[in-house]
Amino acid sequence: MDELDLLLEELALNPGGLQSVSENRSKDTAAAEVPAAVNSASTKKGKVCSNVYSDLPVPVAASPTPDSPTKELDAILQDMLGLGQKDPESSTTPPPLTQKLSLRKKTESGQQEKKKERSSRAASDANASTSSRKTETIDELLGGLSSDLEKIGVRTVAKGHCASCNKNIVGKMITALGEVWHPEHFVCVACNTELSTTSFFEREGRPYCDKDYHQLFSPRCAYCKGPIVQNILTALDQTWHPDHFFCTHCGGLFGPDGFLEKDGKPYCCKDFYNLFAPKCSGCGESVRENYLTAANGTWHPECFVCADCLKPFTDGCFMELSGRPLCSQHFHSRQGTLCGSCGEPITGRCISALERKFHPEHFVCAFCLRQLSQGIFKEQQGKPYCLTCFDKLFV
Repeated sequence: MDELDLLLEELALNPGGLQSVSENRSKDTAAAEVPAAVNSASTKKGKVCSNVYSDLPVPVAASPTPDSPTKELDAILQDMLGLGQKDPESSTTPPPLTQKLSLRKKTESGQQEKKKERSSRAASDANASTSSRKTETIDELLGGLSSDLEKIGVRTVAKGHCASCNKNIVGKMITALGEVWHPEHFVCVACNTELSTTSFFEREGRPYCDKDYHQLFSPRCAYCKGPIVQNILTALDQTWHPDHFFCTHCGGLFGPDGFLEKDGKPYCCKDFYNLFAPKCSGCGESVRENYLTAANGTWHPECFVCADCLKPFTDGCFMELSGRPLCSQHFHSRQGTLCGSCGEPITGRCISALERKFHPEHFVCAFCLRQLSQGIFKEQQGKPYCLTCFDKLFV
């Protein structure tokens, strides 16, 4: 049909060509009829006389006249198509019809490419515009409903302007945040979830659903980094889920004793003292509260006693030997500086005799108890005697 339209346009632009073709065909038909009449006349008269027309050239057979304009048009189309199928290299300038056909094909191919591009863009934007289309459809329905009600005499009184779309509210509405809304327009700012039938949170005058509000604004747990929705525990300048605030070492929850901190981490009291508290030099247990520092160690007050007699140092005085605290008595006993007579420590001058040491005033005769000041004595069964008593008793 496109080729037929182009052919009709060509004929309309060049009507003289069609007229000349029809005149030539009529002349050829008349010339063919005249020789046919002459031949019939000569046949009747025989060879008696000759006719001037007998020497005429043999006429060229003319093409038969088409039966109808439709057939003539078909013939012209065949001729035009035959010209179009010739080798394009044989002629530098193509016929006008061929030029129009090629231009039309190029135009159609360009339009098809543009349609493909538009369809691809429309497909990519379909998801983005779905929500807006739904909203527009709802608005159109509401508007149509209002107009239909007014036509039948039912007045629709606007209840206010929607805070989202700023259009009149005729049907259901929601009052929230000091504004009125269409139910489908009162949505979460973050995820666009409708909030008309659920609870919501407000932040700076804007509505949020439960999930997005906690995700965006709730405090975070220092352990799991998740939002804290219900109970919150504050410790070490951080916020925690109550179930996530536990001992760093053993993982147990903290009881009534609370917790202790080390390097920003919480520990239960038992683990803290076992890991970080100094150990008592007496019992080896952790020192928690009151303690003493002595003899290069840390002690519980009740553990700081004499290493030999285990008696506390009531006067606060002690002697140290090999890193162990000793009372004066046991210190001198270990050192061998106890008086061999009274058994008290010797802190000043002393007399060494009988493999022992004595206070000078306690080194006396075992019989007369006189002081052996001269240092002259005799020994009998580990006891000192003056010469006089020794002679009386043993000589």
